[in-house]
Amino acid sequence: MSFTVYPAIDMRGGKCVRLTQGDYAQETIYGDSPFDMAKQFVDEGAEWIHMVDLDGAKDGKRVNDVFVERVVKELPARVQVGGGIRKEEDVVHYLDQGVDRVIIGSLAVTNPSLVKEWLKKYGDRIAIGLDAKNGYVATHGWIETSELKAVDLGKELAEAGAETFIFTDIATDGMLSGPNVDAVVELAECTGAEVIASGGVSSLEDLRTLQAVSGMGVTGAIVGKAIYTNKFTVKQAIEETS
Repeated sequence: MSFTVYPAIDMRGGKCVRLTQGDYAQETIYGDSPFDMAKQFVDEGAEWIHMVDLDGAKDGKRVNDVFVERVVKELPARVQVGGGIRKEEDVVHYLDQGVDRVIIGSLAVTNPSLVKEWLKKYGDRIAIGLDAKNGYVATHGWIETSELKAVDLGKELAEAGAETFIFTDIATDGMLSGPNVDAVVELAECTGAEVIASGGVSSLEDLRTLQAVSGMGVTGAIVGKAIYTNKFTVKQAIEETS
Protein backbone atom coordinates (compact mmCIF):
# COMPACT_ATOMS: atom_id res chain seq x y z
CA MET A 1 0.00 0.00 0.00
CA SER A 2 1.35 3.44 -0.86
CA PHE A 3 2.34 5.82 1.92
CA THR A 4 1.79 9.59 1.74
CA VAL A 5 3.57 12.36 3.61
CA TYR A 6 1.26 15.25 4.47
CA PRO A 7 3.16 18.41 5.43
CA ALA A 8 1.00 20.41 7.83
CA ILE A 9 0.10 24.06 7.82
CA ASP A 10 -1.71 25.14 10.97
CA MET A 11 -3.17 28.61 10.59
CA ARG A 12 -3.90 31.13 13.30
CA GLY A 13 -4.36 34.83 12.69
CA GLY A 14 -3.33 34.31 9.06
CA LYS A 15 0.09 32.96 10.05
CA CYS A 16 1.67 29.48 10.10
CA VAL A 17 1.94 28.32 13.67
CA ARG A 18 2.45 25.20 15.73
CA LEU A 19 0.84 24.50 19.08
CA THR A 20 2.33 22.13 21.64
CA GLN A 21 -0.19 19.41 22.57
CA GLY A 22 -2.95 21.57 21.14
CA ASP A 23 -2.40 24.29 23.74
CA TYR A 24 -3.25 27.71 22.30
CA ALA A 25 -1.04 29.29 24.98
CA GLN A 26 1.97 27.35 23.63
CA GLU A 27 2.17 28.77 20.13
CA THR A 28 5.21 29.22 17.92
CA ILE A 29 4.94 31.23 14.69
CA TYR A 30 6.89 29.70 11.81
CA GLY A 31 5.80 31.85 8.89
CA ASP A 32 3.72 34.86 7.90
CA SER A 33 2.18 33.28 4.80
CA PRO A 34 0.39 29.93 4.62
CA PHE A 35 0.54 30.16 0.83
CA ASP A 36 4.32 30.66 0.73
CA MET A 37 4.78 27.74 3.11
CA ALA A 38 2.55 25.52 0.96
CA LYS A 39 4.46 26.55 -2.16
CA GLN A 40 7.74 25.61 -0.52
CA PHE A 41 6.35 22.18 0.36
CA VAL A 42 5.03 21.63 -3.15
CA ASP A 43 8.36 22.73 -4.63
CA GLU A 44 9.96 19.99 -2.51
CA GLY A 45 7.62 17.39 -3.98
CA ALA A 46 4.57 17.34 -1.71
CA GLU A 47 1.50 15.97 -3.47
CA TRP A 48 -0.81 16.72 -0.53
CA ILE A 49 -1.00 19.63 1.91
CA HIS A 50 -2.75 19.26 5.27
CA MET A 51 -4.24 22.59 6.39
CA VAL A 52 -5.88 23.31 9.72
CA ASP A 53 -7.82 26.44 10.62
CA LEU A 54 -6.99 26.70 14.33
CA ASP A 55 -9.07 29.85 14.74
CA GLY A 56 -11.93 28.00 13.10
CA ALA A 57 -11.54 25.00 15.41
CA LYS A 58 -11.81 27.27 18.41
CA ASP A 59 -14.56 29.57 17.11
CA GLY A 60 -16.67 26.92 15.38
CA LYS A 61 -16.67 28.64 11.98
CA ARG A 62 -14.42 29.15 8.97
CA VAL A 63 -11.84 31.86 9.66
CA ASN A 64 -8.71 31.23 7.54
CA ASP A 65 -10.44 29.69 4.53
CA VAL A 66 -9.15 32.33 2.12
CA PHE A 67 -5.63 30.90 2.49
CA VAL A 68 -6.86 27.38 1.79
CA GLU A 69 -8.64 28.54 -1.34
CA ARG A 70 -5.53 30.25 -2.68
CA VAL A 71 -3.43 27.11 -2.22
CA VAL A 72 -6.08 25.03 -4.02
CA LYS A 73 -6.32 27.45 -6.93
CA GLU A 74 -2.65 28.26 -7.45
CA LEU A 75 -0.64 25.17 -6.49
CA PRO A 76 -0.55 21.70 -8.11
CA ALA A 77 -1.21 19.78 -4.90
CA ARG A 78 -4.19 18.11 -3.32
CA VAL A 79 -5.47 19.69 -0.12
CA GLN A 80 -7.22 18.35 2.95
CA VAL A 81 -8.56 20.84 5.45
CA GLY A 82 -9.95 20.77 8.95
CA GLY A 83 -10.95 23.22 11.65
CA GLY A 84 -14.23 25.08 12.10
CA ILE A 85 -16.30 22.81 9.85
CA ARG A 86 -19.60 22.63 11.70
CA LYS A 87 -22.28 22.98 8.99
CA GLU A 88 -22.94 21.33 5.66
CA GLU A 89 -22.44 24.69 3.97
CA ASP A 90 -18.82 24.59 5.22
CA VAL A 91 -18.32 21.18 3.63
CA VAL A 92 -19.92 22.30 0.37
CA HIS A 93 -17.93 25.55 0.37
CA TYR A 94 -14.59 23.78 0.57
CA LEU A 95 -15.50 21.03 -1.90
CA ASP A 96 -16.79 23.61 -4.36
CA GLN A 97 -13.50 25.49 -4.04
CA GLY A 98 -11.60 22.36 -5.06
CA VAL A 99 -10.48 20.99 -1.69
CA ASP A 100 -10.02 17.23 -2.06
CA ARG A 101 -10.87 16.16 1.47
CA VAL A 102 -12.70 17.86 4.32
CA ILE A 103 -11.83 16.73 7.85
CA ILE A 104 -14.64 16.47 10.39
CA GLY A 105 -13.53 16.38 14.02
CA SER A 106 -15.68 17.66 16.89
CA LEU A 107 -18.96 17.09 15.05
CA ALA A 108 -18.23 13.38 14.80
CA VAL A 109 -18.63 13.30 18.59
CA THR A 110 -21.33 15.91 19.15
CA ASN A 111 -23.54 15.05 16.15
CA PRO A 112 -22.57 11.66 14.70
CA SER A 113 -25.91 11.22 12.92
CA LEU A 114 -25.28 14.37 10.89
CA VAL A 115 -21.76 13.22 10.02
CA LYS A 116 -23.15 9.86 8.91
CA GLU A 117 -25.47 11.71 6.50
CA TRP A 118 -22.50 13.58 5.09
CA LEU A 119 -20.56 10.33 4.66
CA LYS A 120 -23.44 8.97 2.59
CA LYS A 121 -23.56 12.12 0.50
CA TYR A 122 -19.89 12.99 0.02
CA GLY A 123 -18.18 9.61 0.47
CA ASP A 124 -14.41 9.54 0.54
CA ARG A 125 -14.18 13.33 0.37
CA ILE A 126 -14.96 13.35 4.09
CA ALA A 127 -12.20 12.30 6.48
CA ILE A 128 -12.82 11.81 10.18
CA GLY A 129 -10.33 13.43 12.50
CA LEU A 130 -10.04 11.49 15.75
CA ASP A 131 -7.94 13.33 18.28
CA ALA A 132 -7.41 11.25 21.40
CA LYS A 133 -6.18 11.83 24.93
CA ASN A 134 -5.43 8.53 26.67
CA GLY A 135 -7.61 6.79 24.10
CA TYR A 136 -10.61 9.10 24.55
CA VAL A 137 -11.74 11.54 21.86
CA ALA A 138 -11.01 15.23 22.48
CA THR A 139 -13.05 17.96 20.78
CA HIS A 140 -13.27 21.70 20.12
CA GLY A 141 -9.59 22.35 19.45
CA TRP A 142 -8.69 19.72 22.07
CA ILE A 143 -10.11 21.87 24.83
CA GLU A 144 -12.67 19.24 25.90
CA THR A 145 -12.31 15.47 26.32
CA SER A 146 -15.33 13.23 25.74
CA GLU A 147 -16.18 9.91 27.39
CA LEU A 148 -16.02 8.18 24.02
CA LYS A 149 -13.18 5.87 23.05
CA ALA A 150 -11.57 6.67 19.69
CA VAL A 151 -11.76 3.05 18.51
CA ASP A 152 -15.46 2.81 19.35
CA LEU A 153 -16.33 5.98 17.46
CA GLY A 154 -14.09 4.85 14.61
CA LYS A 155 -15.95 1.55 14.27
CA GLU A 156 -19.33 3.28 14.31
CA LEU A 157 -18.36 5.77 11.60
CA ALA A 158 -16.59 3.15 9.48
CA GLU A 159 -19.83 1.19 9.43
CA ALA A 160 -21.51 4.37 8.19
CA GLY A 161 -19.05 4.66 5.31
CA ALA A 162 -15.97 6.49 6.63
CA GLU A 163 -12.98 5.43 4.55
CA THR A 164 -10.27 7.70 5.97
CA PHE A 165 -9.39 8.56 9.56
CA ILE A 166 -6.76 11.00 10.77
CA PHE A 167 -5.63 9.88 14.20
CA THR A 168 -3.84 12.27 16.51
CA ASP A 169 -2.47 11.22 19.86
CA ILE A 170 -2.52 14.56 21.69
CA ALA A 171 0.11 13.40 24.18
CA THR A 172 2.67 13.18 21.35
CA ASP A 173 1.58 16.16 19.22
CA GLY A 174 4.25 18.81 18.90
CA MET A 175 6.49 16.90 21.32
CA LEU A 176 8.79 15.27 18.73
CA SER A 177 8.59 12.15 20.88
CA GLY A 178 7.68 9.63 18.21
CA PRO A 179 4.19 8.61 17.02
CA ASN A 180 1.87 6.29 18.94
CA VAL A 181 2.14 3.50 16.37
CA ASP A 182 0.16 0.95 18.38
CA ALA A 183 -2.86 3.25 18.66
CA VAL A 184 -2.76 4.07 14.95
CA VAL A 185 -2.58 0.40 13.97
CA GLU A 186 -5.35 -0.49 16.43
CA LEU A 187 -7.68 2.05 14.83
CA ALA A 188 -6.86 0.79 11.32
CA GLU A 189 -7.46 -2.82 12.32
CA CYS A 190 -10.68 -2.09 14.23
CA THR A 191 -12.24 -0.02 11.44
CA GLY A 192 -10.83 -1.61 8.29
CA ALA A 193 -10.35 1.95 7.02
CA GLU A 194 -7.26 3.87 5.99
CA VAL A 195 -5.62 5.76 8.85
CA ILE A 196 -3.28 8.73 8.59
CA ALA A 197 -1.05 9.15 11.63
CA SER A 198 -0.66 12.59 13.15
CA GLY A 199 1.47 13.73 16.04
CA GLY A 200 4.94 12.94 17.31
CA VAL A 201 6.88 12.32 14.09
CA SER A 202 10.37 13.55 14.90
CA SER A 203 12.67 11.72 12.50
CA LEU A 204 12.90 9.88 9.23
CA GLU A 205 13.09 6.72 11.34
CA ASP A 206 9.59 7.50 12.69
CA LEU A 207 8.32 7.73 9.12
CA ARG A 208 9.97 4.41 8.25
CA THR A 209 8.28 2.83 11.29
CA LEU A 210 4.87 4.07 10.16
CA GLN A 211 5.48 3.04 6.56
CA ALA A 212 6.37 -0.45 7.79
CA VAL A 213 2.77 -0.86 9.00
CA SER A 214 1.21 0.49 5.81
CA GLY A 215 0.04 -3.04 5.03
CA MET A 216 -2.15 -2.83 8.13
CA GLY A 217 -3.96 0.24 6.82
CA VAL A 218 -1.69 3.08 7.94
CA THR A 219 -1.50 5.01 4.69
CA GLY A 220 0.28 8.20 5.61
CA ALA A 221 1.66 10.61 8.19
CA ILE A 222 1.06 14.26 8.88
CA VAL A 223 4.32 16.03 9.63
CA GLY A 224 4.55 19.46 11.20
CA LYS A 225 7.00 20.46 13.88
CA ALA A 226 9.78 18.18 12.62
CA ILE A 227 9.78 20.07 9.33
CA TYR A 228 9.54 23.51 10.94
CA THR A 229 12.42 22.76 13.33
CA ASN A 230 14.59 21.37 10.52
CA LYS A 231 14.74 17.77 11.71
CA PHE A 232 14.30 16.85 8.04
CA THR A 233 12.86 18.38 4.89
CA VAL A 234 9.67 17.49 3.04
CA LYS A 235 11.86 16.32 0.17
CA GLN A 236 13.78 13.96 2.45
CA ALA A 237 10.55 12.64 3.99
CA ILE A 238 9.08 11.86 0.58
CA GLU A 239 12.28 10.23 -0.67
CA GLU A 240 12.46 8.12 2.49
CA THR A 241 8.94 6.73 2.07
CA SER A 242 8.62 6.46 -1.72
